[in-house]
Amino acid sequence: MTFAYQVLVHTPLWVWTLLAYLVWQGIKAMQPRKTPVWRALIVPIVFIVWGISRIGFGHQDSAWPLVAWGGAALVLLPIGVLTSRPFDVDHKTGEIIRAGGAFALIRNLVIFSLQYAVGVISTVDASDRALALVVGRAISGATAGYFIGSTIALLVAYQRKRAVDLRTSPHRP
Repeated sequence: MTFAYQVLVHTPLWVWTLLAYLVWQGIKAMQPRKTPVWRALIVPIVFIVWGISRIGFGHQDSAWPLVAWGGAALVLLPIGVLTSRPFDVDHKTGEIIRAGGAFALIRNLVIFSLQYAVGVISTVDASDRALALVVGRAISGATAGYFIGSTIALLVAYQRKRAVDLRTSPHRP
């Protein structure tokens, strides 16, 4: 119990703030909602930045962490594109309309937990630090790749739907 307590109290406040935000966003995503496209990009941008920030150029003795990051990003990028969730667009406001579901909450918690666990392992156990570094970079690369792919898919689909709306709108000038 002491170990778990020490891990929790030595976790930076920003990590708990991020977890609270991700849970809040995941719970909100369980209900059907309408949101501006910029707001739909906040969580993906958070995960992309977090994934990229973990690359750590110049902080490793080996190229393997960077190779793991790049390889995982390349593998998950097309998965992010192919698994993007469907949505409609409000013709008047241009907002995205999404059905509710638990996917976002589960995804956010899994990715957060993986990133957190790797951070704890690499901080606590020096003998596992090299492996945790490679695994952590792979998780970060996979996270960034997935969300880059899903962001691309979202923006492309949004632009297509808006273009169709503009072409079919009876109020077009």
